[in-house]
Amino acid sequence: MTFGRRKTRQIMVGNVPVGGGTPITVQSMTTTKTADVDGTLAQVYALAGSGADIVRITCNDVDAAQGLAEIVPRSPVPIVADIHFQYRLALAALEAGVQALRLNPGNIRKPDQIKAVATAAKERGVPIRVGVNGGSLDKDLLEKYGSAVPEALVESAQKEIRYLEEVDFTDIKISVKHSHVPSMIDSYRLLADTVDYPLHLGVTEAGPPPGGLIKSVAGIATLLQEGIGDTIRFSLTADPVEEAKAGRQLLEYLGLRERTSLDLIACPSCGRAEVDVVAVTAEAQERLEAEGLAIQVAVMGCVVNGPGEAREADIGIAAGKKRGHLFIKGQVVRVVPESEMVDALVDEARKLDEEGVEARLAAAEANAEEIAAATREQLIEIRGDANNTVARRAAVAEIAERP
Repeated sequence: MTFGRRKTRQIMVGNVPVGGGTPITVQSMTTTKTADVDGTLAQVYALAGSGADIVRITCNDVDAAQGLAEIVPRSPVPIVADIHFQYRLALAALEAGVQALRLNPGNIRKPDQIKAVATAAKERGVPIRVGVNGGSLDKDLLEKYGSAVPEALVESAQKEIRYLEEVDFTDIKISVKHSHVPSMIDSYRLLADTVDYPLHLGVTEAGPPPGGLIKSVAGIATLLQEGIGDTIRFSLTADPVEEAKAGRQLLEYLGLRERTSLDLIACPSCGRAEVDVVAVTAEAQERLEAEGLAIQVAVMGCVVNGPGEAREADIGIAAGKKRGHLFIKGQVVRVVPESEMVDALVDEARKLDEEGVEARLAAAEANAEEIAAATREQLIEIRGDANNTVARRAAVAEIAERP
């Protein structure tokens, strides 16, 4: 079950809208020293090329702030300055031209400093993310609640928001990140019931893949399916490019962003598989990703159920009796030797991208469907119908025809 998108205010991070029903955006953060302008810009471009709509960069000293002054005008995407402890660095980042700020309520606590930053940001039309983190929660709230429970994170956010609103600053988005997935989910649910500002989702300090990916998907996808969330970040102990790719793919797989990359469907392999599915899939993925095709591709180990199971894929290949059965939208269009399976798949994928589905179905080999059907029947006789189709149909008919 999915829910409608939660209604939120809309803010602009540079030229990228966040909230208000606009497409959910992907964020990541550079790992370079900000003073290394060329190195940081190289990473920003890599992130943008991998699906990041917005990039955050640390501003932890004067050299970093000066680096931002060179980075921001050359960046292909809006830049968010990440600020901790020193509010003056937020002011410096604004002077450098950043398109947004992230403030941590856990370590910038003085109301007059928070308000000074908000006033300066308002003058420039720059939004602020109130970035609450379970690992750096205000000590007063830790004492009150005993630990970083969801209520503590949300209260921290509300306290910061009040300071901002007191100087009529409402260009706000909020995050309440936690490394414990259930606590993260509960924190955002509580926050979503409390405010109408756009929310930035993430599981903080998720760790390296695959565990970090699993934790991030578990938390972020759960909330997105409930209609909560306007922008996301995977916080992985890995190359940040992997964060951007994962975030973008998640949104595409959930149908929340238009597909811009390869979506590969493959069976897990079993005793019916006629080829080494793992090896064929790996080769197909590598070659199709190199083509840069934004299509859904299926790789199936047998023709008994393969085309049917992957009927909705744009294109696919299924192995059977030393041959590869190439199909488009579930219809077999070519049959090739097993050794040519991947070559044929890549070739047909290119043509499909260039010519479209109808043209490629019209170009199907005349006897491809008949060959595939014959092969399927032979394999069923040899190995049995995995779905017991004949017996099940007979049993259903028997019950239906009883007096």
